[in-house]
This record gives sequence, structure tokens and C-alpha cells, in this order.
Amino acid sequence: MDRVRCAWGDSAPEYVRYHDEEWGTPLHGDDALFERLCLEAFQSGLSWITILRKRPAFRAAFAGFSIDAVAEFTADDEARLLADAGIVRNRAKIAAAVRNARAAQQVPEGLSELLWSFAPSGPRPRPATLADVPATSPESTAMAKELKRRGFVFVGPTTAYALMQATGMVDDHVSTCFRATP
Repeated sequence: MDRVRCAWGDSAPEYVRYHDEEWGTPLHGDDALFERLCLEAFQSGLSWITILRKRPAFRAAFAGFSIDAVAEFTADDEARLLADAGIVRNRAKIAAAVRNARAAQQVPEGLSELLWSFAPSGPRPRPATLADVPATSPESTAMAKELKRRGFVFVGPTTAYALMQATGMVDDHVSTCFRATP
């Protein structure tokens, strides 16, 4: 059955699966959201398809994105990651993942609860086209500011908004998409 998707969701087989099964689906759990936060940071300046294709290697390299495991990474681990051709080898982004794991350990309410506290609660207009989808929002700006205050890095408003979209905190499926909820 042919389904009408957001335009980007038809551009590659990985995108079809990601769009149909993950993007915009509410995701909870500290480690699960830590993974998405890291992957969104690694995506910065790159195509998301690159990250999707490397996600299995990222998961292996970063201990399944267990916050506690990544927080224990040493300089030797960072050197190992810089040599891993299966992931994006960017020194600043690798160091950010380790630093953010340590910051996540210090969030008393848990990372999931903190991030979800920025999800908009009221109705939002459904985007009609991709051109109507914003890159940031007041909520993503507030999220980024709070994360930075708590010691997180590589988490600007655009990265925070992409995280919100990917994890269902906001629903930006365009109005003609089969995943759009009324």
C-alpha cells in the first residue's frame, strides 16, 4: 500500500523505516533519550541519513548509549572512538557525548523527565508543508539553555528542536502525511 509521507520520508529506504516507525513517536527513558541527544549532536552539519546508517556502529562504540557506561569513558576510550571508522570521528562531538553522560548523571529528576518538561502542552498548528516546519521553538530554546546551565554541551536550540521532533515531544508530520494525528 502506498502511503503519503512527509517528503523527506520517501527519499531513502532508511528514511522510510525511520519516518514510519520512529520519528515523532513518543520516546521515554534516560538512556534512550541520551542516545537521541548524542545522535542529534553528531548529526550537526551532516545529513541525518549518515547518522542512521552509522547508528548500529554508534551503539556498539558507545556501549548502547548507557549513560553510566559512557560517563566512565576515559581518554583511551575517546582515542578508540576517534579511530573508529564506523562512526563520525569528530573530537568535539565525542568529548561532548562523554561530558553529557556525566551531566546526565547529575540530573536528579532524570534526563527523560527533564527533557519532556519542555514539550509544549497546548495545541500546535499542523505544518502543511516542510517549509512550515520550524528549526527551533521557544521550548527548544529554553531546553537548550537549561541543558547548558546543567553542564551539557553541543545542545543548541536547533539540536534541541530536532530531538523534540524525533522523540515525539512535538509532532511535525505534515498535514498530508499518514502519520499526522488530528
